[in-house]
Amino acid sequence: MSAVLDVKGLAKAFGGVRAVQDVSFALGEGELLAIIGPNGAGKSTCFNMVGGQLRPDSGTIALAGRSLVGLKPRQIWRLGVGRTFQITATFASMTVRENVQMVLLSHRHRLAGLWTPARNLFRAEAEAALAQVGMGDQADRPCGVLAYGDIKRVELAVALAHGPRLLLMDEPTAGMAPKERVTLMALTKDIVRSSGISVLFTEHDMDVVFAHADRIVVLDRGRLIASGKPAEVRENPEVQRIYLGGAGTEAARRAGG
Repeated sequence: MSAVLDVKGLAKAFGGVRAVQDVSFALGEGELLAIIGPNGAGKSTCFNMVGGQLRPDSGTIALAGRSLVGLKPRQIWRLGVGRTFQITATFASMTVRENVQMVLLSHRHRLAGLWTPARNLFRAEAEAALAQVGMGDQADRPCGVLAYGDIKRVELAVALAHGPRLLLMDEPTAGMAPKERVTLMALTKDIVRSSGISVLFTEHDMDVVFAHADRIVVLDRGRLIASGKPAEVRENPEVQRIYLGGAGTEAARRAGG
């Protein structure tokens, strides 16, 4: 399995706090890899270094062999990395289709000097992206009137519109009802299987993680303490001790973003 994303020796400190320490992992083509851990584990810091929001103090991050260290998020996006965020970021007054068209206009450098009305550009591509996430029949509705679960689908279509090789999903099911969480992640997995896109995601819902991730990386206090397939991680004594215990344990108190 070739590595689409290869992270080696990643480290980041904020003052005297070592948020991430010597973390390494690889993500293969068409694979869903989850990063989990209790509060303060370093998973968000690690995730944001991959996305370009933070620059690592040391270590390497490579997308298909090309270094991402030092690149800005927009540059990383143009290299073929899509991203969804914990808090949705669609344009409420625009239609569902127009939200996707805006991404395509930006990616194709068509935001300036338009002679053709923007609403007429890349319609077919936008509609194809919406069909992929089951939102094709709502293309003409303003995003502001959609249910939250449908907005999450639109955000996924926006992230996929420019055909990324890697998709970063930050708490993709945050704020969703349990049934909606399962539906969204099942949809994501179907898209991964059909397109070969690789997905790196953080998630606080362990049911979602263990049901849909191909592999899991577990962090605690900035260090990687376990990695492997869901069954292997679930049975890991260290993971059970710090994170997967029942209600009232240290894990239950510390689990989260």
